[in-house]
Amino acid sequence: MTETTRILVVGAGAMGSQIAMVCALAGHPTTVTDLSADALDRASTQLRGRLDRDVSKGRRTAQDVAAAFARLSFRTDLDTAAATVDLVIEAAVEDLQVKRELFARLDRVTPPHTILTTNSSAIMSSQLADATGRPDRVANMHFFNPALVMRCVEVVRSPDTSDATVDAVVALTHQLGKQPVLLNKEIPGFVANRILHAMRDEAIHLLEEGVASVQDIDLACRTALGHPMGPFEVADLAGVDIGYRAKLARHAVTGDPRDLPSRTVTEMVERGELGRKTGKGFYRYDSDGTKHPRPEPEDRP
Repeated sequence: MTETTRILVVGAGAMGSQIAMVCALAGHPTTVTDLSADALDRASTQLRGRLDRDVSKGRRTAQDVAAAFARLSFRTDLDTAAATVDLVIEAAVEDLQVKRELFARLDRVTPPHTILTTNSSAIMSSQLADATGRPDRVANMHFFNPALVMRCVEVVRSPDTSDATVDAVVALTHQLGKQPVLLNKEIPGFVANRILHAMRDEAIHLLEEGVASVQDIDLACRTALGHPMGPFEVADLAGVDIGYRAKLARHAVTGDPRDLPSRTVTEMVERGELGRKTGKGFYRYDSDGTKHPRPEPEDRP
């Protein structure tokens, strides 16, 4: 992997667009594709706003940002965009069938040498590799939100992933200024999210048992454990539905009832209370993002 490595990011959501900008900032010609032109326009606008703020605060130079945008393109035509790339990072919806269809299509339209990676932490690359004719060049490359800030990238090989593919993805991760964490064995949730979900499961258990409130559980994690955010704050930031789908995906693999989403999270998803993005989650949020405690269940209208 060199600075001329051509990268395609599939999916222009918050993760996909930020991953693409990380690649462009590191010097790589990068294309973002999405089915929706509106999604691409939103991604471009949001990235420009975020990078302009970084420049105003002295975190980046205007020259570096301008050069990155010159390397970054936004397209709806996946097949044309994929025709000359060296590596794909898929960041589409967390749906196994959608991803399998997408990987089969990418296998048809990318050059034979192209490495195909998925940003998913819920779907393992072995669940996608057999939809392609190149299982040795398929792996997980899992970034964390917000991708422009978080340094960790989990690189996960399937039983069929070649050493050459792993080495290339690890090398690229370093080039992006990130810290690779290599998993030589697939496991649902990988490393960081398994630890995070175990902590969140216990936090929800304490909440459902009436041991302590959302605010006090988060406060304990911040002030006693040194976490920058409590588990409920993290859930709201990432999206309550993201954790919900991750639990469903893990249960689909393990069949263990303990891996199903909790009653609390299931009811929140059914009500559309998905965290910051909907203004309600474990906390409620003003339009400017200011956080407020939610009333206790018995006090809610």
